[in-house]
Amino acid sequence: MKAVLLSGGLGKRLRPITDYIPKPLVPLDNIPIIEWQIRYFKKFGVKEFVICAGYRSDDLIHYLDSKNLGVDIMYSIEKTPLGTGGAIKKVQHHLDSNGFFVINGDVITDLDFRKLKKYSNTMAIIPLRTSFGLVDVSGDKVQKFEEKPEIFHHWMNAGVYHLSSDVIRYLPRVGNIENTTFPTLSKKGNLHAIKYTRVFWHSIDSHKDIEECVDEMKSVKYKHFLSMK
Repeated sequence: MKAVLLSGGLGKRLRPITDYIPKPLVPLDNIPIIEWQIRYFKKFGVKEFVICAGYRSDDLIHYLDSKNLGVDIMYSIEKTPLGTGGAIKKVQHHLDSNGFFVINGDVITDLDFRKLKKYSNTMAIIPLRTSFGLVDVSGDKVQKFEEKPEIFHHWMNAGVYHLSSDVIRYLPRVGNIENTTFPTLSKKGNLHAIKYTRVFWHSIDSHKDIEECVDEMKSVKYKHFLSMK
């Protein structure tokens, strides 16, 4: 199966880094985000990729073409931003009829996306994460502190999907899949979710995200995880 990497973001909050390189080439522990993503999918057997790029796409193509990652890559270049839904619609003729995977271009994770194939249109969800420490209080007495806990009674979109070719008809030409296609599928009862807990997951939106992601990468030996057979 193929994986679609939505890598056209401008990365404005990562400036000044993204003044010189596209967001997918922002390094995490000396390896660009997009290379981590390709290694991630390759670990689970996916070796065909459709990369939806835009801002400074020449830099992205030059980097990937200079690497020997052992995968097949097709590029879709957006002259103007199409959004996540529009980007997928633009490459519809290159997608497999039996389904395909999608990942947002700023997500780094180790969740087993193969579980998403249980249903035709499925999103990975993880417990809500807060960047703030929580205080557990009984009456007016502090009981304990929790540093950035997962909140298990609320779930968030992990930015990893398995979609069927049927979803193409619901995609906008310009717009995000999260607030166009997914609500439509949900109303029809055709959108499913697989819950993942205690997984490695980061979305790289800020300089702080880079620092926190790299620290956790090292603590969980993420590079070793991707190198395992």
